[in-house]
Amino acid sequence: MTTTTPPVTLDDVRDAAARLKGVAHHTPVLRSRTLDALVGAEVFLKCENFQRMGAFKFRGAYNAASRLTPEQLAGGIAAYSSGNHAQAVALAARELGTTAVIVMPEDAPPSKRAATYGYGAEIVTYDRYTGDRVAIAEALAAERGLTVIPPYEHPHIMAGQGTAALELLEEVGELGAMLAPVGGGGLIAGTSTVAKGLHPGIRVIGVEPETGDDTKRSLEAGRRVSIPVPHTIADGQALHTPGELTFSVNQRLVDEIALVGDDEIRDAMRFAFERLKIVVEPSGATPLAALLTGRAGALPRRVGVIVSGGNIDAERFAELCGKRD
Repeated sequence: MTTTTPPVTLDDVRDAAARLKGVAHHTPVLRSRTLDALVGAEVFLKCENFQRMGAFKFRGAYNAASRLTPEQLAGGIAAYSSGNHAQAVALAARELGTTAVIVMPEDAPPSKRAATYGYGAEIVTYDRYTGDRVAIAEALAAERGLTVIPPYEHPHIMAGQGTAALELLEEVGELGAMLAPVGGGGLIAGTSTVAKGLHPGIRVIGVEPETGDDTKRSLEAGRRVSIPVPHTIADGQALHTPGELTFSVNQRLVDEIALVGDDEIRDAMRFAFERLKIVVEPSGATPLAALLTGRAGALPRRVGVIVSGGNIDAERFAELCGKRD
C-alpha cells in the first residue's frame, strides 16, 4: 500500500509556533454576545488584524524566511503578492537583515503598497489581468540571485499560517467548526491541518467571494479548476486557481466552501466596526459575512473564526462601508 506524506503536518505547525514565539504577536480572541445571539452559537474570533503588519501572513513569511541559509539570506528574497504577503515578506526580510523585491499588481491597494515600501522592499508592478506574477518573480530571482518565497504554495508558509488556529484552539479548547478565508489556500490548509489534527470531528469551512470561487469549484470537481481573475473587493482572494500543494491538503481536510457577495462582505466589515469595534479588511471579513448571512449553514455550539487581517486605509474603508442608497 502506497502512502503519501502530506506537505504539512501538525508537528510542522507546532515547530513553526516555536520559531515564531517572541517574533509574531499572540493575537487576541474576541467574543461578542451580540454576534453570538445573531448567529445562534458561541463565536471565538481570532483577530489576526492585530498581527504584525496587520495580517496572518507574517506568520508564514517569517517561518519560511527564517529557514533560509545564510547564503540565501545574503542574496535577498523575492515574492509576489497583492498586498499582505508583500508586507509580510518585506517585514520578515527586514527582521532577518536582508532585502526583498516584491512583485505587486498595479491596482494593489495604495496603503498596502505604501506599507510594503515602508518596510524597505523594492516594488515591481504588473497588470494582474494580463501579466504572470510568478514568471515575473522567477525571472527577477534568476537575474539577481534571489530566493522566491511564494504566498501560499510552500510547506513552511502553510505551517506558519496554521499557528493562528493552533493558538486559538489551545486558548479556547475544542470547537465544533472553524471558518477561515480562502485565497490561494495556505491559511485554510494550515488551519485544517491543526483543526483536524487536534479534533478530527471538527467541521472546517472555507469562505470565498462569489466571483472568486475557484477552490469551491475545484473541490466539487475533484481537481484544480481555473476561472478568470475575479473582480471583487476582497483583493486578497482575487485568485484564479488554487495552489497545487494547498489543494492537496484542502481536498483531504476541508469540509465545505461557503460563498459570500461583495455587499455581504461590506455589511460584515461595517458590523465589525460598529459592533465589535475592530477594523477588518474585505478578505478578513468573508468568514464573518458567512456567519451573519447564514451561508455557513447550521452551526455547532462553539465556532472559531480566523479574522485574517485589517489592512485597509481610511478612505477605502469609508468608501466600502458608507451607507448604500
